[in-house]
Amino acid sequence: MAAPCRAWLVFGFSPEEAAGEPDPGPGPRRLEPGPGGIRRVWPAWSYVVVETGAGLEVRSAGLRRRLRGWAEALPSETHLVLRRAAAARAWPRAAAVRGALRGPPAWSRALPPAPRRPPPLPLLPGGFATPRPPFFAPLPPEVRVRGLALGHEHAVAVGTAGEVYAWGGGRHGQLGHGSLEPEPQPRLVEALAGVPMWAVAAGGWHSASVSEAGDLYVWGWNESGQLALPAKALAKARARDEDVGAGDAELRPRGDEDAAFISIQAFPALLDLPQDLEVSGVGCGSRHTAVVTRGGELYTWGWGKYGQLGHGDNASADRPRRVEQLVAEEVVCGPWTTYVCVLEP
Repeated sequence: MAAPCRAWLVFGFSPEEAAGEPDPGPGPRRLEPGPGGIRRVWPAWSYVVVETGAGLEVRSAGLRRRLRGWAEALPSETHLVLRRAAAARAWPRAAAVRGALRGPPAWSRALPPAPRRPPPLPLLPGGFATPRPPFFAPLPPEVRVRGLALGHEHAVAVGTAGEVYAWGGGRHGQLGHGSLEPEPQPRLVEALAGVPMWAVAAGGWHSASVSEAGDLYVWGWNESGQLALPAKALAKARARDEDVGAGDAELRPRGDEDAAFISIQAFPALLDLPQDLEVSGVGCGSRHTAVVTRGGELYTWGWGKYGQLGHGDNASADRPRRVEQLVAEEVVCGPWTTYVCVLEP
């Protein structure tokens, strides 16, 4: 079991604000640690599940409910999947947020005894869980994976040998196969063959992977700059800001630079971070991305409307920018939020 961090910070839309108008507030907020500190975080849009020293706890709109006897969570806005040694079960979101898990679950699956610690959710023996019906999908027996991430319409997995598989909806290039077609079954991302990966992440419609050497690869939709590649919408916004700042100065034609912008990256692209930093962890939100480097630096980019990039504003960015004045150990992205485990809050 992971040791608790000194503190978990959250940037962006907070589940505690879900009942009212979203407001990023002035900078990061600190999660209340609970008994024994916080060990892991599983965010949805309107609530978050945390593991404390006393077990799992659901937090939403000022409510905090204990979930006794469960080890892992997989939340969504319709259901919450919970796992313990002998079973995985799903309850409607409303029941989970109230802590009312006494009635029959919406779904249940018995699990065989595990000789050692099983791989984390959403992986289950023989397949993986989904936080929406039908709640379980089998994996082909020849596809052996040790990590899996779920996007809005797709899934990305890292195999036992470091290979990457992607399947599901592909209309935004989020599968990395070079096309915009869906894939019904796990398919090897051939562009990454020969580069061993150790972690993958899936956002709304984009994906990322981290190699064993600490290199970061990104692919999929770049509408808000979430791939840290030039985004046309962001360039237009910057140009408008510059024009407003220029007062009555004559506007000069900028030329046709559309070819320099990337809206969809259908193959994995190697992303160069400042100073050739090596990445240790990555998270993908709905339309933003965050990474932690091996030196403890946090970089974010993409959609920033609710302050989820952690820079004290609601600006979006198509370039990696460091979140200053903290040393990060882990990052987990919710749809509109970024949760960071920090060593020096």
